[in-house]
Amino acid sequence: MTNPLLQDWDTPFGLPPFNLIEDDHFAPAVDQALDEARAKIKAIGENPEPPTFENTIEALELAEVDLGRIFGVFYGVAGADSNPKREELQREFAPKLSAFGSEVSENKDLFQRIDTLWQQRNALDLTDEQQRVLMLSRRGFVRQGAQLEGEKSDRLREVKSRLSVLGTEFTQNLLADERDWFMPLAEAGLEGLPDFVIASARAVGAEKEADGPVVTLSRSLIVPFLQFSPRRDLRQKAYEAWAARGANGGKTDNRGIAAETLKLREERAQLLGYDTFSDYKLETEMAGTPDAVRDLLMQVWAPAKSSAEADADVLEAMLHNDGYEGPLEAWDWRYYSELRRKAEHDLDEAELKPYLQLDRMIEASFACANRLFGLEFVPLDETSYHNDVRIWNVTRDGAHVAVFIGDYFARASKRSGAWCMAMRAQQRLAGDIQPHVVNVCNFAKPPEGEPALLSYDDARTLFHEFGHALHQMLSNVTYESISGTSVARDFVELPSQLYEHWLEVPEVLAEFATHAETGQPMPKDMLDRMLAAATYDMGFQTVEYVASALVDLAFHDGPAPADPMQKQAEVLEEIGMPHAIRMRHATPHFAHVFAGDGYSSGYYSYMWSEVMDADAFAAFEEVGDPFDAGLAKKLEDTVLSSGGSVDAKELYAAFRGRLPGVDALLKGRGLDKAA
Repeated sequence: MTNPLLQDWDTPFGLPPFNLIEDDHFAPAVDQALDEARAKIKAIGENPEPPTFENTIEALELAEVDLGRIFGVFYGVAGADSNPKREELQREFAPKLSAFGSEVSENKDLFQRIDTLWQQRNALDLTDEQQRVLMLSRRGFVRQGAQLEGEKSDRLREVKSRLSVLGTEFTQNLLADERDWFMPLAEAGLEGLPDFVIASARAVGAEKEADGPVVTLSRSLIVPFLQFSPRRDLRQKAYEAWAARGANGGKTDNRGIAAETLKLREERAQLLGYDTFSDYKLETEMAGTPDAVRDLLMQVWAPAKSSAEADADVLEAMLHNDGYEGPLEAWDWRYYSELRRKAEHDLDEAELKPYLQLDRMIEASFACANRLFGLEFVPLDETSYHNDVRIWNVTRDGAHVAVFIGDYFARASKRSGAWCMAMRAQQRLAGDIQPHVVNVCNFAKPPEGEPALLSYDDARTLFHEFGHALHQMLSNVTYESISGTSVARDFVELPSQLYEHWLEVPEVLAEFATHAETGQPMPKDMLDRMLAAATYDMGFQTVEYVASALVDLAFHDGPAPADPMQKQAEVLEEIGMPHAIRMRHATPHFAHVFAGDGYSSGYYSYMWSEVMDADAFAAFEEVGDPFDAGLAKKLEDTVLSSGGSVDAKELYAAFRGRLPGVDALLKGRGLDKAA
């Protein structure tokens, strides 16, 4: 049987032939690609010729191209449209990939060639980009254990393999809990809910073949339910199920996985000569040290907590006025906050949402990219991995730049959250390769024939992920290893969070926030009220985020806790976590930290980047034009096109002329005047 994953793809722009790819194709394709990559890497290490940048570093960059192409498709599909077979393949591939990575990093001949080049680097006449790739290559090998010998090397291999398995299990357990739970809503349970929530609940109920509308643990459905349902008993039931993801006992419980993961990460760091996993992880980030991270978070924590506690007093009084005794609880906050927002800002989300249509917000994100960077987006009628997926050809001045793929709607087969990935990354070493970039979201899918409506938070999420996509699409480097978002973790969120600011530009909303039924633009007074309320409830949002970041840091900056749940409780007590606010991501469903190493000891990165994004957008405000052509060109040249070819601090300083302080962040969140 011909395996399309192992063939050249004669498709528009080299897109994967999704209509030909079957799940049974992945395993044999991966095995063959692994064998081929092993043979290439072995040949590099055993090359009798003296090492050169071309026959060692560039050869290594090219050795895994086919493997990367296959996994780009597989992990793109497995995360967004899983099924039992794909979950089985994820469990099968995790240890195989880990073993392959260990083989590469433990290849002494290969590392010796790289190290020799490093020692000779000043005499090699390398470009700045090549010098950077050489440094990152050597550093990566050292951090993966290339200098370890004997038992330490063997043990590190075992640790990395087990960690890869645990990350896969954590993700699949969380998906199972989110997929399996739902709460039927009788007619009485629909009381007080806006039409858009009822429509979503009915649509999901039909998808799950329930007898009527249901609430699920999809954020796009449960959050508006918690905002609008006056039924405190149902809010509590739904919230507690949401908070209990990954902690329900049985085979999908993630608490044991979290404990084992933390212990193995500590061991990994110590095998490599670091005191803690945080010391190891933060060495390559902008922050550099755990103390620098903690300092930033605590600068923000104090004013955020003060603001949240003042808000809690107001909301608790509203609860008591409704005849309930006792304290404000976590399942009450969103409901009473929404009532307060409507009263104080004359702002009702049910009235706002018809003006925030998904299609119009996509158009808005494209229009901003056009005005800033000259990009144009033309729909492509190509088959993808799911019927909901949409595809665009991205061009500039008539030339192809990228393919952009949008997968916007929640479904049971999709893991929660929102993310951006490159199924194919930009590079020039293997030819002029243009990227295939995917944005995945979890917006509520409307009934057939009706427009999809977003909350303002949803619209910000769309702009956020599109900011990541721009970082991938505008990449302009030679080597894939430094392409696009291959940057320091606490820098990668800068382009995404910066792009959110363009959603707040009044002229953008005036053009694209149009009513789903009438087509009329959002009334100016509503637009003004919405923007004025942009920092409403920011104490709550900041507290739930910073608490999660501080717990993540505490997990990794010191001995691994035997009981992560106890450690979580201790940290929250120490910082004085307000009673009615929970961590944004409690340990058993903290996928950023436990589904892989990406944000482990690095969840703070969003706030580190926000310090920069607030300061970076201020540059546009200072010139009085959010679409200033000169600044946009400078942003592209310094940040968006450079990938990891230059140190992150240097990139930011090249754009702004200096590094930022925390003041712009506090002002942007409306916390600069908090006590």
